[in-house]
Amino acid sequence: MIADRRAAQVRGTQTLVDQMGRMLRRPAIVAVEVGWRWLFGVPFLLACWSRLQHVFTMLTPEESGLSSIDPSNPWLAAGAFSRAVTKYDPLIAHELRWLIPLAALAWIVISGFGRSFAFRLMQPGVRFRPLAMMALQTVWLILFGGICWGWFRSVGWAAATHFPVGSEPDLIGFSIWLIFLSLGFFTLWALAGWIVSVAPVLMLMEDRSAVSALGMTTRLGSAFTSELFEIGMVMGIVNLALIVVAMVLSAAPLPFSDQLGADALHVVWAGATVFYLIAHDYFQLVRLKCFVEFWKIFRGGDKSA
Repeated sequence: MIADRRAAQVRGTQTLVDQMGRMLRRPAIVAVEVGWRWLFGVPFLLACWSRLQHVFTMLTPEESGLSSIDPSNPWLAAGAFSRAVTKYDPLIAHELRWLIPLAALAWIVISGFGRSFAFRLMQPGVRFRPLAMMALQTVWLILFGGICWGWFRSVGWAAATHFPVGSEPDLIGFSIWLIFLSLGFFTLWALAGWIVSVAPVLMLMEDRSAVSALGMTTRLGSAFTSELFEIGMVMGIVNLALIVVAMVLSAAPLPFSDQLGADALHVVWAGATVFYLIAHDYFQLVRLKCFVEFWKIFRGGDKSA
């Protein structure tokens, strides 16, 4: 079959490496992608910080016992932290009831316009359709939120199981479950996330409706789907690698903390965080470009960049 012959000509990982170089040579697209994400992220983080400070004024760390936690004894610290978080639960839930809907709406609008503009720069011939992109971003957010909710509930179950009231906490068992559940849900997102991520490509490249593009994602054929699946898994591994690199950068100056001082450590930690966020945004754009190239190969489009 034609699709099989085309599949033999391309590998997902090879395409990923090729598109990394192409995106670096087009910094304007990268700037747009990073820009719209930070346009949402910076105000959102500032809003979260402001509301967290408001929570601390209503229930101070001293009153909750948060400030008296002894980090040198992880067994006692885990129980004390759990009791403190329980006291904060109703206050945080009250703030999240209005913050999450507003943040979701802002994300849908900003990402709809931002991703449409970035895609238009990447493929000048496509129509600018921010409203349709907003619809697909809504589906993306629902799927992502559902996976995050599943992780949160699973970790809550593990915490309730390993931190029983009146008994010694099983910190090692909880840590094992935390790592297992985190990697499991992370892998689940890597496996399922490409479905909602390729829908905008189908919608814009084939001039479909948002609903039609979503329906088409499950009927792309095994050759096309296998490449999308491979890219999704590779991007999951890349994201994990970026997290590890950011953690290494953050931990590198710790042996010299007495000489450097707290302010220098804060600068290093902020730099590692910024590095991770920009690198993550860049690789998301690379993945989108890979999806476009796969569409050109498997759906009969022009193979030129």
